[in-house]
Amino acid sequence: MNSHSYVVYIDESGDEGFSFGAGSSTWFILSAVVLRRDKEPVVLELVDRVREKLNKPPRKPLHFRDLKHPQKVYFTGEIARTPLRAVNILIHKPSLREPETFQERYRLYFYAVRLLLERVSWCCRDNRILADPGDGTAEIIFSNRSGMSHEELKQYLDHLKTRSQLDDVRIAWETINTTHVRALTPGKRAGLQVADAVATATFKAVELDRLAYTEDRYVRMLRPVLYARRKIFLGYGLKLWPREAQQLVQTDPSLEWLRTHFA
Repeated sequence: MNSHSYVVYIDESGDEGFSFGAGSSTWFILSAVVLRRDKEPVVLELVDRVREKLNKPPRKPLHFRDLKHPQKVYFTGEIARTPLRAVNILIHKPSLREPETFQERYRLYFYAVRLLLERVSWCCRDNRILADPGDGTAEIIFSNRSGMSHEELKQYLDHLKTRSQLDDVRIAWETINTTHVRALTPGKRAGLQVADAVATATFKAVELDRLAYTEDRYVRMLRPVLYARRKIFLGYGLKLWPREAQQLVQTDPSLEWLRTHFA
């Protein structure tokens, strides 16, 4: 583990269901927080600082959805000043042409993982520094999902690696070692609590609440840490899928923040 150059924390927001109007979310978000291994203590300090500022009990995991708006703003602001990169996959489920395909067990989640790790791997590959004592790979830590073993996830990643050329998988495998993938509860690692905040902040920006409003302030505040290539955010730090969801950026009033701040 000590040879890793990066640590990546992954969490989600929304759900994988397709019962729209009956409890299922319209969007499913999968997010990653990427940081250099030697910066991991900074993330622990961040979470401890936020917890103390918000008068939360010591060692109790922070859950972004449970915070009040001013508390969310503060937490987001602290993340935006931390040396890390954030990557978000935004899946608009109603835009899927063949939704029945993605109603199979974990099918949607696994495809989101593929899209996410492609971008995470590019971020790690393209930002490696010469003085880095590590081997260029990333330790990947997923937030534990009830009912799914991380062994299933590792098997899926091994399948992707085997079929990379056949299926146009664009993961930079020199940065991803599938044997070093783990799943932990948020209380085990502070980075998972930051990944939770990023995922929920992104979800709030696209999912209509019960009064038909969204809240994009949090994700706009995260702009300094969103992954971008040549100052381009869409497709990198903010990847919308499928293609029809990308077209929504130009027409959906609730996505004006994307057009204004990230397009």
